[in-house]
Amino acid sequence: MTMRIVETELAGVVVVEPDVYTDERGFLVVSFNEREFAAAGLPGHFAQDNHSRSVSRVIRALHFQAGTPQGKLVTTITGEIFDVAVDVRVGSPTFGKWTAVTLRASEPRYLWIPPGFAHGFAVLSDVADVVYKCTTVFEPDGQSGILWNDPAIGIPWPIANPILSAPDRIRPTLSDMLDVLPRYVP
Repeated sequence: MTMRIVETELAGVVVVEPDVYTDERGFLVVSFNEREFAAAGLPGHFAQDNHSRSVSRVIRALHFQAGTPQGKLVTTITGEIFDVAVDVRVGSPTFGKWTAVTLRASEPRYLWIPPGFAHGFAVLSDVADVVYKCTTVFEPDGQSGILWNDPAIGIPWPIANPILSAPDRIRPTLSDMLDVLPRYVP
């Protein structure tokens, strides 16, 4: 596997662009190689894989795990999403800042979101299958999130009138979560 690492506006959040091998049959992508990830400073071990399917206009946001923060390696295998990472580490120089990339199944690439960042995405296609590797297992008691349209964060979501889960409609703002957010360690 050969891959390129593309930095984003937030230190530690990177786009992983693997080589795509195509021929008349289709394509092959090596989505994870422990040795190459470790050489690039990315995790070499993941504890859980997730797969979500969402329909057009869904926003799943902005989730994080309190207590045991998760890093996530995100891609889409069907459709297209606007994928967002928000730095929620209290004391970080980029606290409350966000970055986003569009991930398309037709252009295989991955967004690495380190522990200490909230994650969310908006579905831009009729349907999207999103798969992601997590550095820790899901802990139901640690499940948390921030209001998807918190004005202090200011994400310009590319969807009007999104479909949201009941919890995502009423989550607290970032400033209301300071006591449960992870702390920045330089």
